[in-house]
Amino acid sequence: MFGKISIPFESVMLFNIVKLKENVTIEDVEGLIGEMCYVVKSNYPGFRAGQVFKYSGFISKEGSVGDLGKEGKHLAIVTYWDSFDEHEKSHSHKTFKELFGNLVEFCDESKELGYELLWQGEQEPENIYKASVGK
Repeated sequence: MFGKISIPFESVMLFNIVKLKENVTIEDVEGLIGEMCYVVKSNYPGFRAGQVFKYSGFISKEGSVGDLGKEGKHLAIVTYWDSFDEHEKSHSHKTFKELFGNLVEFCDESKELGYELLWQGEQEPENIYKASVGK
C-alpha cells in the first residue's frame, strides 16, 4: 500500500485536484478515496500506479510565479496509466462512477488534467549524502 512505485516512460499521468467543501475534513473522505483507489487498482486494465496527496499549506516561493490564490483544503489524486483511453474506459465504468459520485458530494470542485511524461529520474546514489548546495 505504501511501497515504491515504478512508472513506465510511455505512461500518461492524470492529476486530479479535489477541493473539499468548507465543512468537510480529510478524515470525512479518506475511506471513500481508499475504496475508490482499491477498486481502480484491482479492476481496471491499463492502470499502473497512483498516489493521493493532502495539501499541507506550504507553497514554494522559489518555484512559483504570479499571484497565489486561496488554495483551500484539497487533495491531489495522481494516477498513471498505459493510455488516456484506458483511463477514460475505467472512469466511465458504472462502479467507478458510483464511487466517484460518493466523493463528489463532499467537494466544491474537481478537475482531472492529463499529462504525457517528458522526463523522469532519481537521485544518483553518490549524491544522496552530499552537503547541500551553498548560496
